[in-house]
Amino acid sequence: MKKPGLQFTHRPDQGFTLVELAVVILLISLTLVFAAPRLPEPPLIDPAGTLARWIILNVRDLRERAVREQNRFTLHVGIDNSRFWVTHAAMTAEQQQQAEEAGYRLPAGVRIADVEYPDGSRLLSGQADIAFHVRGYSDRVMLHIADGEDRMSFQIEPFLSRVKVYDRYVSFKG
Repeated sequence: MKKPGLQFTHRPDQGFTLVELAVVILLISLTLVFAAPRLPEPPLIDPAGTLARWIILNVRDLRERAVREQNRFTLHVGIDNSRFWVTHAAMTAEQQQQAEEAGYRLPAGVRIADVEYPDGSRLLSGQADIAFHVRGYSDRVMLHIADGEDRMSFQIEPFLSRVKVYDRYVSFKG
């Protein structure tokens, strides 16, 4: 004797209907839309890698802009405030202050360990300035970044357009 009402029978050869799949995808999408803005950082992004790309692209850009605009540019490295910013010789003091405030802030957990010069001297605090001259060359420096226990070194050479990146602490002295 059959019971009145809906009867569900499951056959092993049946899958999900298109409507069932659409509802599940819609629910997952809604969950992600409302949860994603609450995430502190985008998932699966390497903070040190983001910083490395920023340094490489900006050093190249500053070198090219100095020649193109015939203006001396300076990349400022704020060791204590974990910030990078750019100024040029024609900026007023107020514009320089605005550039510092709007500068690139390092990702959480990443810090500037030091800035090393070819003579072996190091800046461990304060501000280091890297100049990009109108003839296409820059100051020679080694920039050391710490991401927890990991270290990275960026070698900026006067006449090379590319920044050498090392996945360890590298010094001019070897």
